[in-house]
Amino acid sequence: MLAPQANRVMELGEWEERWQDKRIGFHQPEVHKMLESNIDKVLASRTGVRFFFPLCGKAVDMKWLADQGHSVVGVEISEMAVKQFFEENNMTYSEEPVPAIPGAKVYKSSEKNISLYQCDLYSFSSSIGGQFGAIWDRGSLVAINPKDREKYAALIISLMAKDCRYLLDTLLYNPELYPGPPFFVPDEQVQSLFGKSCDIEQLQSVDALTDRHRGWGLDFLTENVHLITPKSV
Repeated sequence: MLAPQANRVMELGEWEERWQDKRIGFHQPEVHKMLESNIDKVLASRTGVRFFFPLCGKAVDMKWLADQGHSVVGVEISEMAVKQFFEENNMTYSEEPVPAIPGAKVYKSSEKNISLYQCDLYSFSSSIGGQFGAIWDRGSLVAINPKDREKYAALIISLMAKDCRYLLDTLLYNPELYPGPPFFVPDEQVQSLFGKSCDIEQLQSVDALTDRHRGWGLDFLTENVHLITPKSV
């Protein structure tokens, strides 16, 4: 089933063009329902949790979590997306270079504990951003080039603190009918990517097919949410 999309490649510049052209149907103006409905399982009674948002875009989920007293670190290639996040939420911010990543910048909110790194995701590491107590992955694993998934999983695992709770949103559909992104990520691959070092629990599986997806030629779309936690040694 993976074969139809195995060699599909989106260059970073193509993502930046999507932001420039406002082709950002993946952006949601409200807090994601899967995050809202599973937040208690992610927090597990913890307060002041450090959240990581890979390929964060301008997700309103980041402000929602910061408003609850958590801190947020995001990584996004599009400078436009990062600036729009702060501007649309009426937040002032500072901008500074990231010495360890040539050409990268970090944008920091003046009011909230939010830092967004504008750079290639694979340039980011725990030596730059530390490790995290939670990760919200909506539109990230499903957006990266399928051939990069092993590299992606290794990065995510390296960013997980011992108590990390990683909420992963994946999509199931017939990849013969739509080239992606978002890409098809079967449960078996979630297991092969993360199962050696982490426990994986499926929290939700819902029919997510909309008219927009029917317009892509899809006849079914299932959204699965997984809670991934490091195995205790």
